[in-house]
Order: sequence, then structure tokens, then C-alpha cells
Amino acid sequence: MKPLFLTIVLLYLAFPSAVFSQQKHTFSLGDSVFLLDSKPFQIISGEMHYPRVPREAWRQRMRMAKAMGLNTISTYVFWNEQEPLKGKYDFTGNNDIAAFIKIAQEEGLWVILRPSPYVCAEWEFGGYPFWLQNEKGLQVRSKEPQYLEAYRNYIIEVGKHLSPLQINHGGNILMVQIENEYGSYGSDKSYLDLNRRYFVEAGFDGLLYTCDPANDVANGHLPGLLAAVNGEDDPIKVKEIIRKNNNGKGPFMLAEWYPAWFDWWGAKHHTVPADDYVKRLDAVLAAGISINMYMFHGGTTRGFMNGANLKENTGFEPQISSYDYDAPLDEAGNPTEKYTKFRAVILKHLPKTDTIPNVPAKKAAIIIPDITFSKNCSLFDLLPKPTINENPLSFESLNQAFGYVLYRTETQVNGNGILKIKGLRDYAIIFVNSKKIGVLDRRLNQDSILIDLPATKATIDILVENMGRINFGPYLLSNKKGITEEVTFNQKVLQNWKMYGLPFDNINEVHLINSKPSFDHPVLRKGSFTVTKIGDTYLDMSNWGKGCVWVNGHHLGRYWNIGPQQTVYLPAEWIKEGKNDIVVLELLKPEQTSLNGILNPILDKLQ
Repeated sequence: MKPLFLTIVLLYLAFPSAVFSQQKHTFSLGDSVFLLDSKPFQIISGEMHYPRVPREAWRQRMRMAKAMGLNTISTYVFWNEQEPLKGKYDFTGNNDIAAFIKIAQEEGLWVILRPSPYVCAEWEFGGYPFWLQNEKGLQVRSKEPQYLEAYRNYIIEVGKHLSPLQINHGGNILMVQIENEYGSYGSDKSYLDLNRRYFVEAGFDGLLYTCDPANDVANGHLPGLLAAVNGEDDPIKVKEIIRKNNNGKGPFMLAEWYPAWFDWWGAKHHTVPADDYVKRLDAVLAAGISINMYMFHGGTTRGFMNGANLKENTGFEPQISSYDYDAPLDEAGNPTEKYTKFRAVILKHLPKTDTIPNVPAKKAAIIIPDITFSKNCSLFDLLPKPTINENPLSFESLNQAFGYVLYRTETQVNGNGILKIKGLRDYAIIFVNSKKIGVLDRRLNQDSILIDLPATKATIDILVENMGRINFGPYLLSNKKGITEEVTFNQKVLQNWKMYGLPFDNINEVHLINSKPSFDHPVLRKGSFTVTKIGDTYLDMSNWGKGCVWVNGHHLGRYWNIGPQQTVYLPAEWIKEGKNDIVVLELLKPEQTSLNGILNPILDKLQ
């Protein structure tokens, strides 16, 4: 037996995570602590979302988590990523969450899984797929039959991929959350119990829990499940709230701890000094409370997947593409001051027998040379076959999730007057006979513009952008995009519309026609840059207007010179040695041609 024992020891020393992943474990609730293999276990977790990090970088980010002292990673599952079209599931590439969880196991990390159909997360529609709105009468977060059927189908599909990865099946998922901060939305316990039943039916037969802000725990907690608290980090209050909702017992879990915050377009960049939270983290860990910091690493909300808030006092607030979050790991995955100071606190509270790895070296960064554009094409030269209807149709009615729709009508009406778009969602550029007249911005409560129609027949074009569906609050049920009602000129309803869908969901399928675009028209510019060394970089968009960027087919996100974000993060993992392709869609400043990379992000500049 000695040679076998020696082999096992050597294997553990060389690949401790491989041994970790092969061991069988148990996880249960004690009266005041979690029990891992029947021994007290304090969860020290960080939130990190698989779609916000390039798949090629998952392992590096997890190693950074391990080196900060985290023993667990928490992630949502995003319904609109996994089922973008009804009945069409995608668990590949960056959506391969099973691979994400398995890599965590290989790196010696546990996982908290949050596959609630609703995630919030500053994510498009709070994670709900757009097509739910095409089901007439469907109401999310309710017992409405169409919603329950769609939800059940989805969670069962998720269970096929992820339930075998629970700890009670030999995997590394410690706990699974049902719903998400439901107490801030409603209090229907029978609805919550349906959630529980669907999760169990999907194979999630381990430890289930709920989490809610401190004031909403009573509404959102389902008796029989562990209650966890979000936001409150006073140890006495956390324990009081959980005991009150958990038959006088623990364990005690701070499920979302916010050492920072997110940003939205046109508002100041949010930062919180590390020192403001060091003592709070120390107090929570000293009290034996388990914690999940939201976010440990935010990353980037790429494509058109940013969400928005709608508030009575401040209005529509679409979130930016950077999800840097002023987190311990920055947008590119490098340690910040928070990382260093939080790591020191965590080290104080680790069992004496535990050690953590050294912090990996900072990632390489480069400045890419000036980018040259070889093809330039007016957006008006890319229009597909239109949908024709008497009245404007929403994105949903056009079966389009994201991107842009160009609405066009011809009218014999002439003279000066007010063009009013009733139900504009969310941003519109107005053209008359191909000449740009102005823009309307939902953030600013704009829906009307003075225009002058010539005596001859006039063509009115309205290019509408979906800036992100609302992800929180009572307005989840009012989330259609485009022109959702009618357009009038001097109170006369304009009819007979052509609608051209421009989703830009696959830039590789957009064939640019090299043309000389009008300075009034949005333009796509295609170019390239060459590098001999690979590293992270940022594209400086501060001299551009508004639009999106793709590199080597990857949608990097939106930019908008109003700020606070002025750069677009380009991960090293998506850069190739040699020639790289780039496409920019510019809506407001088509004359702009100069673009280059810089070493550091600009996330705090309002213009």
C-alpha cells in the first residue's frame, strides 16, 4: 500500500485541486454555522458572472479569488443567455456555465449557484428573455400560467446541466438560491413554494435558500429554507434578522455585501474607499458570519445586455457597459487596493492550518497602435427587407431582442410642427429626407422635436436604439422597446410605416459596402490593427459620439461620450498576434476616424 499512498501524497502536492474535485463531501446547516463534512465552515465568497468574463479568462480570475482568500465563487444563471429564443437553449462558449463551475472545482473553490429566473444584476430585463413579452397576458414573478410554464421548462433544462454538480452528487455547488430578492417585489409564499418545487423537480435537491434586503426578508423568505440577508453588515442585526426568520437559529449568511456600486450613463462614477469597508469585513468575519461580496469581480456587460433602472424621481437610467464596480478585481482582472486590504483581513480569520496562494502577477497590458479604417459604410446602405405595417411595431412585435430599428414613413403633410413619439423606448435619431434633425433621449424625458417638412413629399426616418430593459422594480412588466405607441406631427397620427431591423447580433454576418457615407448618417467603419505582443488594452472612445465596438467578431459593448465611461475594454484573450479586425458603429459623429488604445480605463469622465 505504501507506493499507492506515496502516489496520492505526490498527486496532492502537485495538483491539490484535482484531489479536491475527487473527494466526496457533505454540506448541511448547524444551529449557528454551516457544516462541511460535519465541521464548522465559514463561507467567504465573491460574486463573479460567467458572461461578464471571457471564457478564456475564467481560470485566471478564479486563481485571483483563491489568492485573496476566498473559498467560494457565487454566480447567477442568466435566463436570456441560456434561452435567447423560446425553446432554443445555448450552453456553449461563454454560456457554458457547467464548465465555469467545473473550473472552480479544479481550482479548489466551492460555488453558490443562483439560477433564479430573475437576477436583477444590472442585466437586461433582469435576466428575463425578451420573448416573454410576446406571450399575451404573461406576468413575470407571478403564478400566471404562461409564465410558470416557461419558467418550469427553463429551470428543468438548467437542472440537466447543473444539478449533477451539487455537493451531494459529488460536485462543488454548496447551495442553490431560489428567486432573488423577491421580498422587494412581493410576498406571495405560494409563489415562492412553486419556485422551490420547480427547483427540486429540476434535480436541485441539496441546500436551498432565499436572500433579500434586510427590510424585506420577511416578505421574501420561504419557511423551511435558509434565510440570508443582503446589504446589512452590522453583525448583530444580521443575526437578529436571520434568527427571526429561521426559527431562532442560523447559520448566518450575508448573501450580498456591497463594498462598491455600479454606474449608469450620464451620472458620476461610483467609488467607495477601501478603508470604509475594511472594519466592516473584519467585524462580519469575526462574528462567524458567512459572506458573499457583490461584486468580487464585475467584468464587462458586453453586447446589448446592460439593464436599466426607472425611478419616479430620477427617471430612466440605462447602465454602462463597464461593470468594473470599483470591485477588488478591476474590469481587466487585476487587483485593486480593496483586493490587498480585504486579503489582509481574510488572512486574519482563516484557520491556522489554512494557507492561500501568493497573488499572481498583474496581467500584461499594451497600447495598440493607431487603427486604420479601410471600409466605411452608411447604416442606410445596410437596410434589410422591411416589415410594413400601418402603425409602428415594437422590437418585440418584430421578434427582435436588441440593437436598433429604423422606422420610415412618407408624408404629404408640410410646414413647421412638432414631431412627437409616444412611447419612445429609448433613444431616437430623427432624419427628414436623409438630413439629421436631432435626437430624443428617454433619460431626459424627451419625446418631441420641432421639424420643418418641405412642401413636396417628405421621408421621415427614426432610428431607435434599445438602451437596455429595466431590471428592477415594478416596471419589469413595462419593458417593450422601440416605438411602442404612435408618432404624430402636429397631433396628426402618421401611418404606413416600414421597419428595418438592425439587431447586430452577429457582426460577421454584416457585409459592409464600401461607400462614402453622408456626414448626417450613422456609419460603420471596418479596419484593423497589428500587434506583436498580446496584452489587455482599452480603446479610447472619448472623441467619438455614441455606438458599439467589435474586435475579431466579439461585441465589446457600448460607448457614449456623455460618460462616465470613455473607454471600451479589450481583453488580451480576444487579441491575436498579427492582424486583428475591428468594426465601429458610430451614430452621432460619422466624421470621426481616429482611434487608438491606451493602458488604463477612463471610467470617471462626464462630458
